[in-house]
Amino acid sequence: MDRGFYSEKNINDLMKHHHKFLIGARLSLNLVSSRLNKIRDDFVTRFNYNSELKLYVMSFTEEWEYTEEKPRSGEVITDKRRIYLHFYYNDQKATDDKVRFNAMLDRLENNLVNGTPDPEDAKLYQKYFTIHETPVRGKTYSFNEDAIRKAERNYGYFALMTNGIKDPVEALRIYRLKDLIEKSFGNLKERLSMRRMSVASEENFEGKLFVQFIALQLMSYIKKQMDENGLFSDYTMQSLLDELDVIEYYQQPGKAHHLSEITNKQRKLYELMEVPVPT
Repeated sequence: MDRGFYSEKNINDLMKHHHKFLIGARLSLNLVSSRLNKIRDDFVTRFNYNSELKLYVMSFTEEWEYTEEKPRSGEVITDKRRIYLHFYYNDQKATDDKVRFNAMLDRLENNLVNGTPDPEDAKLYQKYFTIHETPVRGKTYSFNEDAIRKAERNYGYFALMTNGIKDPVEALRIYRLKDLIEKSFGNLKERLSMRRMSVASEENFEGKLFVQFIALQLMSYIKKQMDENGLFSDYTMQSLLDELDVIEYYQQPGKAHHLSEITNKQRKLYELMEVPVPT
């Protein structure tokens, strides 16, 4: 299943090849913005609050205006395809969006004042500022209030679009796995020493690659169990592993091993992971 942000053309291509997809939908897409504008005022209410996700959630079945151009004839085929739009609102994300957006505007404004605008920010200046230049006053600027207010209205909102997952809770759970995958590959490069494969033979390389693969499988399993048991409200994956990492294993040659004390909290975590408690 494909994940990520896609353009309208990309979505049409996915449908053309009959792919199932789950994507982060840009709020600027006409279909998405049109629906969000209709529900925005009544979105953040108790009736839309999901206690499992700790987010406000609404879902809709929509019709995607599908188009396909035949390569030989140039004929354009149009059709309507069913998709699901899942909307979410997060209070913390709203705060983070506000801080991030204002920091960006401060940076752009400071660069204008200092006469050092970054050419890579040209589209942002065009969107959020109106810049005037006269022979007498030189360059002056003002904020594009309409564009800024439009951006501010979207603080805290995000949307997923899919043609295969009707349940918004399941859709978000699957989509969040992409973050785990990205971080896991980061771990392969950094913490699991895969950036530089310091091996002397092809056999050693294959062995190390296999160990990395098993590590990813274990991390995916832990993430799945944490999702299903609501553990992310109390732990990050790292803090959960740290909680279990303090258990120590002792063994002397010729004698039976023994473990340090295992607390009730640690026993509960093993049970939720569906892993036997060490003895």
